[in-house]
Amino acid sequence: MSEFMRPLPFSELVNWALKEYKNEEKVFGLRKDSFYKNEANTKLKTIFGDEISSCVGPAAGPHSQLAQNILVSYLAGSRFIELKTVQIMDGEEIQKAVARPCIFAEDECYNCEWSTELTVPEAFSEYIKAYFLIQVLAKEFGISDEKDFAYNMSCGYDLEGIKSEKIDNYIEGLKNAKNTEIYKECREYLKENINLFDKFNLEDLDSISPEICTSITLSTLHGCPAHEIEAIATYLLTEKKINTFIKCNPTMLGYEYARKTLDGMGFDYISFTDHHFKNDLQYEDAIVMIEKLMQLGEEKNLAFGVKLTNTFPVDVKRNELPSEEMYMSGRALLPLTLSMAAMLSTKFEGKLPISYSGGADAGNIKEIFEAIGQPITVATTILKPGGYKRFNQLAKETENLLDREYTGVDVYKITKLRDKIINDWKNNKLYREKVKSRKTDSLLPLVDCYKAPCKDGGCPINQQVPEYLKLVQQKEYDKAFEVIANDNTAPTILGELCAHYCQDHCTRVDYEKTMQIRDMKLIAAENAQDKFIETIKETEIKSDKKVLVIGAGPGGIAAASYLRRNGVDVTVYEKLAKPYGIVSHIIPEFRISDEEIERDYNIAVKQGVKFEFNHEVTEKYEDLKKEFDYIIVATGAWKEGISPVEKGSENIIDALDFLWYVRMEQKSPLGKKVAVVGAGDVAMDCTRAAARQNGVEEVVLVYRRTEAYMPATQEEVEDVKNEGHKILELVAPVEYDGKILKCNKMKLGDFDNSGRRAVVPTGEELILEFDSVIGATGARVDTSKFEENGINLDDKNRPKLLKTLESNIENVYIIGDCKSGASTIVQAMGDAKTVALDILKKENLGNDFKKFEVKEESKKLYEKRGILVEKKEGSQEGERCLKCDQICEICTEVCPNRANVYIEVDGYDNLHQIIHLDGMCNECGNCGVFCPHAGNPYKDKFTVFWTEEDFIDSTNVGFLKLDDGNYKVRIENGNIIETKNIEKDLSEDILRFIKVLEEKYPHYISPTEALNK
Repeated sequence: MSEFMRPLPFSELVNWALKEYKNEEKVFGLRKDSFYKNEANTKLKTIFGDEISSCVGPAAGPHSQLAQNILVSYLAGSRFIELKTVQIMDGEEIQKAVARPCIFAEDECYNCEWSTELTVPEAFSEYIKAYFLIQVLAKEFGISDEKDFAYNMSCGYDLEGIKSEKIDNYIEGLKNAKNTEIYKECREYLKENINLFDKFNLEDLDSISPEICTSITLSTLHGCPAHEIEAIATYLLTEKKINTFIKCNPTMLGYEYARKTLDGMGFDYISFTDHHFKNDLQYEDAIVMIEKLMQLGEEKNLAFGVKLTNTFPVDVKRNELPSEEMYMSGRALLPLTLSMAAMLSTKFEGKLPISYSGGADAGNIKEIFEAIGQPITVATTILKPGGYKRFNQLAKETENLLDREYTGVDVYKITKLRDKIINDWKNNKLYREKVKSRKTDSLLPLVDCYKAPCKDGGCPINQQVPEYLKLVQQKEYDKAFEVIANDNTAPTILGELCAHYCQDHCTRVDYEKTMQIRDMKLIAAENAQDKFIETIKETEIKSDKKVLVIGAGPGGIAAASYLRRNGVDVTVYEKLAKPYGIVSHIIPEFRISDEEIERDYNIAVKQGVKFEFNHEVTEKYEDLKKEFDYIIVATGAWKEGISPVEKGSENIIDALDFLWYVRMEQKSPLGKKVAVVGAGDVAMDCTRAAARQNGVEEVVLVYRRTEAYMPATQEEVEDVKNEGHKILELVAPVEYDGKILKCNKMKLGDFDNSGRRAVVPTGEELILEFDSVIGATGARVDTSKFEENGINLDDKNRPKLLKTLESNIENVYIIGDCKSGASTIVQAMGDAKTVALDILKKENLGNDFKKFEVKEESKKLYEKRGILVEKKEGSQEGERCLKCDQICEICTEVCPNRANVYIEVDGYDNLHQIIHLDGMCNECGNCGVFCPHAGNPYKDKFTVFWTEEDFIDSTNVGFLKLDDGNYKVRIENGNIIETKNIEKDLSEDILRFIKVLEEKYPHYISPTEALNK
């Protein structure tokens, strides 16, 4: 595909918008129910003199580059629109200079593009076209009868470039566009086609002012010296006579402040040096310069202020983007921008006007506006799922605050807000539970790509999460539990202890915080599990084959349950006296009780699984196969972990030994002061359990990295912290003599191949006194039984297995922790499901895994899109579920250019199918970041091309309609054919797409009269 965007002619923009609105109640993909109208009739008067009906808008960036972007931004709620920066380098020159993809917004956002990729004249045309479009459609759609928005232009980066004829024409044209060709063209088209509109008329057209923009923001390049910035701002105020803001770089705060602040908020993985802090504008120089410019602005009767802030330069260390350096924005920039605002507002006693941009979203915008009192622009939040619609909530949040007189920045409020943001846990990186990619392993299909990543790739047992969340929310607990028990043999245990991979993949994490899915499962279990067990009836035996499961842990019981309920005779041998292994013998009772464990065990018992406890298997597998046709080994990982110290390992208490004593014997003499070495869930259990032992006064968790890298689930870490236990980070134990724990102090180094920052010794030693040290660095697998039985092992001493988890011995399977080391309960159960399905298949037996369908009204689902909502109480948490398997469309939301769209195509599981419009795409890559599949929509979805050049430059499956009516098509195997006989020459999928596009969406195919200019 091509990264070259093809600006649409004004006539096509108008017709596209009207046609889509009439036929689909959308405009460039934004649904009518997402349009914003200020119902309170409040207005904000900016210091530039504009009156606008919301205080929000897009920051100079991808959302303010093309005319359709600006229009959609307005319709969703923007009223202060920062036009994307122009500079002397433009068009093809800058397109070639920008690496692709150029945006990575997985959590905080990074970009490596900095100004418009159009030529300056093209950019000017886009901004004029959008200026007309907004006013025409605002009247036509009943949003506003008068101009209620403002433009703010942005230019950079040096005085010589700004004085060039190209940039000067741009600035003067936006000040007054009356004599420009594009202004005349738009006006003339509207005049000649006024019959297209029902509400917009010639009188409205005449009222449109040619004075487009009254303000400008100077975008300062990193490294630009103070005298150059001052000279440009002086030129803009005196020669161009325009209200002027200068964009300040957050590097003004100083390296130590920025590093300490980000580290303290969990962003210690963001890499940067002091280079820009030394070379950018310094605080002392900035103060002198700002004082001069404020005075100059006052003399010229023009507004002067600062834009806070520019993006923050950081290093590429985790392959975020194909660049050496990139620019950070979003929630990691929030504390730095607020710190800048507080610092400058304090210095100037609130008299320095501030235009704000840096991590604002629906959770904080009200407080920011109350302190700043002037427009706020955003970029990162609208690059996330929900996209432009997020403006709607931002506008509504601040709507009732607009009608007030601007008296300057409230220094007290901005300073208080800075401190709150830095210290409030909700703003910490870790509050969102260590955000990871939501992508899964599935290939992105051409059709029916809708998926809920929580279940399709997130959950090892494929729990039908959206379905049971909805049922729990409706308090239909019996039905919800039926859905859960379909795939889950231990609903209560997983309701308490699941590692919740589903939550790691939940789309809601891109809004505010992941759905609390595990809690919802437990609510269903507590309300319906006992009743469910009463109704279980043994399934008749359908096969003469017998299965032996060795080990009654979560994996073993799951395998037995899955098979027995499907008609297979199953016996479980367990060497311990009761079921559920690690869960019932190791995990402390304050996390899960015997009664809760028994409740899950009773499911398998009621189904007819036969259990033999205190039965240690000593026979060889081949001997067992004389009685059993299949053997499933699920013996867990019980071997003590590697000692965390090099010397004195004999003095270290192993975590499993300690927890066994606590759970089974209720005692473990430890002394007064205890250290726990490790950072997984077991380490958290050890810390909390140790603190509950008689005589223990203090427990300290010791970890060689920082909290951000702890493998434990964040809830477990929070439990440790909430109980008041100390966590020593960046401390690596080396020796313990039974009293003294010698440690090396560590520091975070560069990023390693795992994507984590390495830790390196500082050279300092730390001497600590502890009565006991518990080593919780991971249990190991005793492989002696595998070796005795001739199971093939790999170079890591793990069994070599087929995808079905069958070993080299026919019909002998290995599952759970003994397969590859200590893992999670649900992962072991996932293994069990894999094996059960394979055995059932071998025996020609069906299975009872059903697919449940719990639909929600589409209108209600669309209403949720883009809206940030705090966690809800109890069963109502399910209301936050977005039902991604019913409505995904994330790629259409996160595309700034509207290049991904959904169309209605009959004959598929989902009515809406995704297509890609190549001419509107610049390969930013944002849709690929958020697509739950492994692929990238801008490369893998069916693509409509507008030019021969773009078609040839691409590898996408898709088509170009030729002038003679033929179609040039790249089919699924990559071959290119040219045909008019599409019924004969094309696959059913491609044929359906082309037919529907021709019939219902012809504007997607050929919006083309001026595309080849």
